[in-house]
Amino acid sequence: MEFEHYTVALLVTNPDEPVWAEGEREALQDAHLDHLADLHEAGHLLAVGPLADSDGELRGLLLFGCGADDARAFAARDPAVAAGAFLVRVLPWSIPAGGVHFTPTRLPRSMADVRR
Repeated sequence: MEFEHYTVALLVTNPDEPVWAEGEREALQDAHLDHLADLHEAGHLLAVGPLADSDGELRGLLLFGCGADDARAFAARDPAVAAGAFLVRVLPWSIPAGGVHFTPTRLPRSMADVRR
């Protein structure tokens, strides 16, 4: 049986997240969304979205079409990760070939896009 290999990255709430000045967290969220949209448009990020974790620990899931090292590097360049808002867990994921299909879509680049 053939397998396809992906990488799952989980955005985790940083218990030591910095305290943000007024407007900083909103600007950081916009930069985070813009970064994810760039990765998707470049073909590295196949799927992404927030997680509804009742404990508040897990914040988002990113599915990359590359190896764990590259996914970790892409996630580390996320402005929200670099600023300390999120920590990242990276997990290789293998599934039987043809088990999932991804269609490129338009991702929001800011919270203003999300609210439309």
